[in-house]
Amino acid sequence: MAHDVHIIGGGLAGSEAAWQLARRGVSVRLSEMRGAPADRGGEQTPAHQTDGLAELVCSNSFRSDDDTKNAVGLLHHEMREMDSIVMRAGEMARVPAGSAMAVDRDVFSAEVEKALAEQPNVEVVRERVDTLPEAGLTIVATGPLTAQSLAQSIVKATGQDRLAFFDAIAPIVHRDSIDMDICWIQSRWNKRTEASNEEGDYINCPMTKEQYLAFHQGLIDGEKTEFKEWEANTPYFDGCMPVEVMASRGVDTLRFGPMKPVGLDNPRDTTPEFPLGRWPYAVVQLRQDNKLGTLWNMVGFQTKMKYGAQVELFRTIPGLENAEFARLGGLHRNTFINSPLVLDRQLRLKGGEHIRFAGQITGCEGYVESAAIGLMAGTMAAAEFAGRDWTSPPATSAFGALLSHITGDADAENYQPMNVNFGLFPPLHDVHKKQRKEAYTQRAKSDLADWLSQLELEPA
Repeated sequence: MAHDVHIIGGGLAGSEAAWQLARRGVSVRLSEMRGAPADRGGEQTPAHQTDGLAELVCSNSFRSDDDTKNAVGLLHHEMREMDSIVMRAGEMARVPAGSAMAVDRDVFSAEVEKALAEQPNVEVVRERVDTLPEAGLTIVATGPLTAQSLAQSIVKATGQDRLAFFDAIAPIVHRDSIDMDICWIQSRWNKRTEASNEEGDYINCPMTKEQYLAFHQGLIDGEKTEFKEWEANTPYFDGCMPVEVMASRGVDTLRFGPMKPVGLDNPRDTTPEFPLGRWPYAVVQLRQDNKLGTLWNMVGFQTKMKYGAQVELFRTIPGLENAEFARLGGLHRNTFINSPLVLDRQLRLKGGEHIRFAGQITGCEGYVESAAIGLMAGTMAAAEFAGRDWTSPPATSAFGALLSHITGDADAENYQPMNVNFGLFPPLHDVHKKQRKEAYTQRAKSDLADWLSQLELEPA
């Protein structure tokens, strides 16, 4: 069948994009390499178990379904407002999970596949695509386990030095949960650049010798995750050494590395001899992670520690006793592009505007986020095919916050995958902290409703 848009990848993002396009009268060719015959390059990824569309390869949970004060629950709400097939199938496959949304994996995949099979505008083709198409509207939604041949084509198109690697993720902390009566802002030796903040570029958390030694031992003793068999032989990037591995190389290794205290005068610790403060024994530094200044990442703290162990240990750091984490650390094989550098505001490849990217390959993290970006890519492509202008969703919505992070608001130099969280939303400083999450969701729902009322969704 002739097609108007070619989608590569039949995971959550690709399936959602196909659904959004088809119900707007746009014909779709959906290419999926799993289940393809040998002469079409059929290939199974190390993580998938079936050839079903939208297979869930890890957890069966879409996380919280609370849309009153939870960012991912708000994203659920927004996707339902746009008739998401992932949310539709999720309801049909739902299993008990309290306030979370969890599904029967097999039922969920079958429901997505059935819905797409019933769409006359969708042709699912079992084939491996090895290169980016040179022409025609295309959405690449191949996820974190993109086939090597296509990955090489993407590298060539984006100009990045490599694509598939161990993704070293440092924890990210909400700025308003940091105790600034203990911490202070300063750049080392007070060095500034044109892009520097007025006070400095880092939040510094000081440690005494006793605190440092206890923290060091905690890194050694903390429970770690193990790499999957298919990840085990992939080397680290330079500079991606887990913090606990650095700690194992000697008690002072971190003090001469990411926890180096020199050049940082603690204004909370003054004496007549040192009126501007003295260097602490060690320092944990946090660097601003988004333009809004609401999220700060722990510099050099990529880790294989399990999430519970991370929270317990990192809250022993002075100033982070009540830290709220937007993301915890990790290392795993991943494939994603540096979206703030290579994509425009409509998820199109700069220099190859007929190609859009969607899902985890753009640098979003999580099932729901991946599907949401697929939904956005599908509606953007539908508008482009119909010759209509596309109006971006408000930045105050979950859709808008995610898109802003992916296409420009994140720090491109340190770009890493991210789940949706309220740290990506324009802040509400005039609302008391206890009411802030509810205020974010109320504002988002109102603004999204206004946007939807003006958005042309049906075919021209």
